[in-house]
Amino acid sequence: MLDFIANPFQSVYDMSTGTALAKALIALVLSFILCTLISLVYKVSYQGYRYSQSFAHTIIIMGIVVSLIMMVIGNNIAVAFGLVGAFSIIRFRTAMSDPRDIATVFFSMAVGIACGLGYYLVAVLFAVSVSLIMYMLTRLNFGRMPGRQVLRIVVPETVSHQGLFDDLFREYFKHCELAGVETVNMGTAFELEYIVQLRKTEDMKKLLDAIRERNANLKVTLQMIPRADR
Repeated sequence: MLDFIANPFQSVYDMSTGTALAKALIALVLSFILCTLISLVYKVSYQGYRYSQSFAHTIIIMGIVVSLIMMVIGNNIAVAFGLVGAFSIIRFRTAMSDPRDIATVFFSMAVGIACGLGYYLVAVLFAVSVSLIMYMLTRLNFGRMPGRQVLRIVVPETVSHQGLFDDLFREYFKHCELAGVETVNMGTAFELEYIVQLRKTEDMKKLLDAIRERNANLKVTLQMIPRADR
């Protein structure tokens, strides 16, 4: 009490500084916890072959950094424009090919913004609800296209390919679409390319053997189309 009377301005400054530090600590810790949750959900729900541990770390770091930036900016427009100018000179060398990765980064940044502005309840509800949606979309395989294959058949130029394999295609494929015709072997043969969907994958050998009986035992290729998110 005597210190407050002797130096009231210093005492008020200390109290305001302590409050600001407490808010900053709460925001950073909460941002870390929520962004860690986002990173864990991303790891569990990832279905591709190119999972990156550094990207999982980036999700957490991005949220914390954005939270700190929002606390530094506050209501200061000059500082905001200064930070925009500083970040404009940054060049990212790693391009994210998966739109889901981009969405996850924005998700982490949004949580960091909410924590930095002091909207703690909004940040918690937003992080939990969107994480749950991400996990459910993955578990339900929402939006996944059925697996398809590319069938390439080489037939001699002396053999008419019109309707040559129609009965086989009806028997073994759910879907069949002629994608292109190309001459090969110096024009002595045609290569037919189809986009197909097998009824049963275990019938591949029977299908190839049946096709070879009709195309003079020339080359036949059945190739799986890789999924876009892998």
